[in-house]
Amino acid sequence: MRSRRSRTSHSPESEGSVCPLSNRRRRGTALTAVLFVVAVVAGCSHTGPVNSVPRTAALTDDWNGVLPPPDEQLPIGITLTADGGSASVPVLGIYDRPLEQLSLLPDAISFAIPGLSGDPVFHGRYDPAGDDLTGTITRSGRDTALTLHRGEVVAPPRPQEPQPPWPYRSEDVRYRSGDVSIAGTLTLPRAPGRYPAVVLISGSGPQDRDERIAGHKPFLLLADTLTRAGYAVLRTDDRGVGATTGHLDTSNYTDLTDDIMAGLGYLRGRPDIDGDRIGLIGHSEGGYLAPLAATRPDSRLAFVIMLAGPAVPGSEVLLAQNEAFLRSADTDRETVRHRVGYITTLTTLIRSGDREQVIRFATDHNDALPPELRQPQSAIDDLTTPYFDALVDYDPTPALQALHIPVLATYGSKDMQVPAAQSAPAARAALAGNPRAEVHVFDGINHMLQPADTGSPQEYGRIETTIAPEVLTYLTSWLESHVTPAR
Repeated sequence: MRSRRSRTSHSPESEGSVCPLSNRRRRGTALTAVLFVVAVVAGCSHTGPVNSVPRTAALTDDWNGVLPPPDEQLPIGITLTADGGSASVPVLGIYDRPLEQLSLLPDAISFAIPGLSGDPVFHGRYDPAGDDLTGTITRSGRDTALTLHRGEVVAPPRPQEPQPPWPYRSEDVRYRSGDVSIAGTLTLPRAPGRYPAVVLISGSGPQDRDERIAGHKPFLLLADTLTRAGYAVLRTDDRGVGATTGHLDTSNYTDLTDDIMAGLGYLRGRPDIDGDRIGLIGHSEGGYLAPLAATRPDSRLAFVIMLAGPAVPGSEVLLAQNEAFLRSADTDRETVRHRVGYITTLTTLIRSGDREQVIRFATDHNDALPPELRQPQSAIDDLTTPYFDALVDYDPTPALQALHIPVLATYGSKDMQVPAAQSAPAARAALAGNPRAEVHVFDGINHMLQPADTGSPQEYGRIETTIAPEVLTYLTSWLESHVTPAR
């Protein structure tokens, strides 16, 4: 189990219904029908209180078992320490999620795992004969026997994940964006020179610098691939994540674009970076923010790459992705119509700015759902944050039309979060006046740039490939034809 990794949790379980643009790690999910990300996420970090109780050394260790959800068996890991505990479900991309309601008396062990569907709570005891934790897990009101064995949970294989030693330099960096202190990693080729540079911009929801999702680290892989190809690469923790200060929920797109500009300023202040050859690569919601940053008069960007970046307003993306999730689950036509109608009304209310009406409408809808599908109040509150308002209300068309630098917009035919059928034609139309713009659709690729079967977010953690090799090759080839790398 990964008990010492940063606490970044992403859960593509099927519970909510307003789906972000990449797997999201939120207090809850935004609506109630089919949660994905993206964010997305693409997505539940909790730091709830831990009950202070006596603990025994025999219990402080890593434990693993199989969590029995309604539809499949999920390997789960529990880490118990002297000052708390955490849970990991690697196949869902959940690592080190803090436990709540924790009690560790040998004959009265209990804990809750926040953010998982069904609100699982374990009650059991330590069995010295078998050296196990035996008991019952209650999920959605149903009790199921669960035994946890001593030892780490086996994480799914990630054959592409880069491992040190690196054949390049890697520096932890920090700089300011107004009152926010941004932390990240800058990787640079070893050879001397002034390097062209890339700034990576993550998808929606709180993301760490590796954009850790479903046990994958796509930004670590992108940074490794591009640095080996001769580019300096900057990737950072989002506001309120890792070592970066601030709060994402209280930020709007102006704030997040300011953060991108601060990164550009930091790079241009370094003698080893060529300030005239810096570009942006934005994934998912990052594909919204990259063109928006490029419209700033002082951006001086050399290129923009949108990886599954929407080319239609956020409210339309939410409708399309929810409809795609519902239909993929063989939801009957009347239910699809009802839930899509709900999202249409909700996003209209959000765009009206009447927050009290949004809360009232969402609460009434939530209360009418079966108990196992209801969301906590925090999920309803998320609907009225400046951050979610920005996502719903944003129209990328003006920013895309204003781009006159090289632009690459890529989509995957299996993407259910930013459907290619919706955004690729819109991107071509918005970029039609730019002769240096290209829109490319990869066949069989999902929102996370992986080779996919159905494209469902539930597949993300089960797919070993982090980014399809043909996507990486296409990106490096496109960059080499538009921005000469350092050699």
